[in-house]
Amino acid sequence: MKKFKRKILITGGAGFIASSLADYLLNDPENFVLVLDNFRTGKKENLPQEEKENYRFIKCDINRYQEIMPIMASYSFDYVFHYAAVVGVQRTLKNPVSVLHDIQGIRNMLDLCKSTGVDRIFYASSSEVYGEPVELPQNELTTPLNSRLPYAIVKNVGEAYCRSYQLEYNLNYTVFRFFNTYGSRQSTDFVMSKFLKAALNNQPIHIFGDGNQTRTFCYIQDNLEATTACLFQNKFINEVVNIGNDREFSINNLAKLIVKISNSKSIIHHQEALKEGDMTRRLPDITKMKQLLKRPLVTVEDGIQILIKSGKFTS
Repeated sequence: MKKFKRKILITGGAGFIASSLADYLLNDPENFVLVLDNFRTGKKENLPQEEKENYRFIKCDINRYQEIMPIMASYSFDYVFHYAAVVGVQRTLKNPVSVLHDIQGIRNMLDLCKSTGVDRIFYASSSEVYGEPVELPQNELTTPLNSRLPYAIVKNVGEAYCRSYQLEYNLNYTVFRFFNTYGSRQSTDFVMSKFLKAALNNQPIHIFGDGNQTRTFCYIQDNLEATTACLFQNKFINEVVNIGNDREFSINNLAKLIVKISNSKSIIHHQEALKEGDMTRRLPDITKMKQLLKRPLVTVEDGIQILIKSGKFTS
């Protein structure tokens, strides 16, 4: 193999954010990027399509040690982005045991990272670890552990594993707590893409409950530039970083905005509130993220326009 400046592994690399990360990193020919996925929730069409000397894909289930071990041993990666997970509140509520299996994958990756000389592991956590907010904006130092969702519990466990392996084995990490991130590859299981697809097809937009619950929305480019800057600038080693946007929208107002921008004839329809998992507010403290970006974030209005122009949500 040609000698590259950085050898990088991305797990869950056929998912929305991870595949976008792979494309972003592959723009630099000094990066060798290996992508792993078992296609349980990821899509083959998300993978980098252009053949490049600095890219390889291997189908692999990282929850199975015998599959991931020889790969880690063969490549001696410098950095690992561990993004593989069963994602989405509703999906994880319907499959709570499969979510728990992700704990084994986390442990496999950490064991192999410390044994093969990985410099730093970047772990994809979630805003779900905050549960119902005890303070706003939600700061990385405050983790209330008040969510009963299996998904949130597993993400908390993953963060604890990262901290423990750093203390015990000196394995460096950075935890990214992702708040709602959207882009053209996002599955229509998620609110932004779901609403936009409905609006562009003049179909009803369905909102759970009264719609007063709030979220923030981070455009994928902001996510990618911030997370990779953490690597390239050698920042926030052994720390947690919120990755999101600090402009808060009610779900009602998001739906209205999408209808307005898309000139849609869609009506907004309220349905029964979810029994659990739909937290009342999300608002991250993104002080660290702004230090990484050093530029204004993409506005939701501009992000929606970009998605409309992409043509990905019109059918």
